[in-house]
Amino acid sequence: MKPGIHPDYHPVVFQDANTGAMFLTRSTITSSRAVEWPTPDGVQTYPLVVVEVSADSHPFWTGGRRIVDTAGQVEKFRRRYGNRQPSPPNPAAP
Repeated sequence: MKPGIHPDYHPVVFQDANTGAMFLTRSTITSSRAVEWPTPDGVQTYPLVVVEVSADSHPFWTGGRRIVDTAGQVEKFRRRYGNRQPSPPNPAAP
């Protein structure tokens, strides 16, 4: 690798905003927040990045499903467009 052209790749702790679960990984992202993380060599301080969704809270990984109000969607469509019928062809058109 060429020196001086790559971003700093360092350990970072990510925290799920929904569940509070935290995991340590490596990233180039920076943060002004920090957290202490226990390691075999003692407690270390790492940057903390809070994310909205991680594998701990994503419906695909948790098996949870969101309920979709399909009846409300249909009613919204009918209010907007009504029960329109296609217009008959114009016989005077060439």
